[in-house]
Amino acid sequence: MAAVVAATALKGRGARNARVLRGILSGATANKASQNRTRALQSHSSPECKEEPEPLSPELEYIPRKRGKNPMKAVGLAWYSLYTRTWLGYLFYRQQLRRARNRYPKGHSRTQPRLFNGVKVLPIPVLSDNYSYLIIDTQARLAVVVDPSDPQAVQASIEKEGVDLVAILCTHKHWDHSGGNRDLSRRHQDCRVYGSPQDGIPYLTHPLCHQDVVSVGRLQIRALATPGHTQGHLVYLLDGEPYKGPSCLFSGDLLFLSGCGRTFEGTAETMLTSLDTVLGLGDDTLLWPGHEYAEENLGFAGVVEPENLARERKMQWVQRQRMERKSTCPSTLGEERSYNPFLRTHCLVLQEALGPGPGPTGDDSYSRAELLEKLRRLKDLHKSK
Repeated sequence: MAAVVAATALKGRGARNARVLRGILSGATANKASQNRTRALQSHSSPECKEEPEPLSPELEYIPRKRGKNPMKAVGLAWYSLYTRTWLGYLFYRQQLRRARNRYPKGHSRTQPRLFNGVKVLPIPVLSDNYSYLIIDTQARLAVVVDPSDPQAVQASIEKEGVDLVAILCTHKHWDHSGGNRDLSRRHQDCRVYGSPQDGIPYLTHPLCHQDVVSVGRLQIRALATPGHTQGHLVYLLDGEPYKGPSCLFSGDLLFLSGCGRTFEGTAETMLTSLDTVLGLGDDTLLWPGHEYAEENLGFAGVVEPENLARERKMQWVQRQRMERKSTCPSTLGEERSYNPFLRTHCLVLQEALGPGPGPTGDDSYSRAELLEKLRRLKDLHKSK
């Protein structure tokens, strides 16, 4: 009976969501034409621009937030290059770090560690919506950290847990994920910094390739190459077999609860291949994302799939969590398959929601990559409104 009531309520919202989607679609068409003109001008103005990341639309924000300044707000390719390739980006990150520490002295969210037979995963809320993760072998008292954005917050957790930090696992080069590499690697002299050599990871000491394994005590962590957001983006899979628990995926900016990252340094085809890489993992794999984006992402998912009951149930849970400033991670890959539109590009309902495909007659179906690209563009426009 509850399912019938929920379905009825969702259908009542269908007309409204359809109008919203049509508005986004019409805006996306105009925006795409503007982007194409911009790219054409850039391709003729500089022979080197083909090697640069794809420019951002002037309406878009890089890291979705409701408050505060963004490191990638509305200035396009020039600022992206400055942010990722010069010390101006680092200085901007330091400013963001100071502001976040003042605003959230105890972190932006309340988190709970997960303990599995001698392995602990501790989320650390940093900046205004990022997460770092401390992964601990509780018997050996050894730890690795994923994406230490705020070295002060990470060090406080290390001292509280009474462990030795031996490795930093960096998913990608952006300062909101790699900004703490220098301070922590200097403080912990035996600490190694892992990441992709293609990505310009600051203070990298141990380059990783696809399927390389980092071993720390009982921790067996496999690096998976997932380019698209950046050229060398990696995700890290903690194997659950050694401790007889669930595997854990630390996804950086590839995959979020009901969302995925922007394709700054790749194509939709590249990003689709990366998402398929993690889709090949088991349904019970825990997803630990790089940002707290759940409520916003589920709101967009409700526009493109208004009658998805799994999404509706998850949204109700997320809203209860966020009312109390509780973290929404982890989810599972099985859950994500049921409501995350960026993992559902094979679903007919999304083809129907987005209307006719891009063929010359307007009635062709989208390829999965085309559908992913359009979903990502609609998500950006949805946020900018």
